[in-house]
Order: sequence, then C-alpha cells, then structure tokens
Amino acid sequence: MSRPAKLTLAASVLVSGLTVWGVHFMQEREREVMYRGVERDEARQEEKKRKRLLDLQINQEKEAAYQKMQPTAGAGSSSSSSPPS
Repeated sequence: MSRPAKLTLAASVLVSGLTVWGVHFMQEREREVMYRGVERDEARQEEKKRKRLLDLQINQEKEAAYQKMQPTAGAGSSSSSSPPS
C-alpha cells in the first residue's frame, strides 16, 4: 500500500472515530439537559403543591375565625359535603 493511501485510510478512520465520539458526546449532553428539565418540573410541581396546601390552610383558618365572629347555618360543611338531593 502506498504512503498516500495509508494516510488517506488513517485520516478517514480518525474522522470517522471522532464523528462517532462527537455524536455520542452530544447525545449524553442532551440526555443530561433533558433530565435537568424533568427535575425542574418536579420541583416546580412540588412548590405549587406546597403553596396550594398553605393557601388551603390559611383559608381554613380564616373561615374558622369568621365562623367564630358570625356563625352561619352551613358552618363546617362548606365544600366537603354534597348538596342534599
């Protein structure tokens, strides 16, 4: 095999190897970025849930305080029971 043929073969093998490695590297980076997105979404959902529970607790405390000041006929059964049939 001539010297130029060997150089061409070596260069093509090197370029092919670098291409395969580059694609693999980019896929790994993309997978990591996508997973970080999942983690952010989970954290965002947990924060929303925490805020909703806090709002519910505050609203229940307000309702209890208002019921002490001015009791109503439906006290304590505002949203947890179904309407009569």
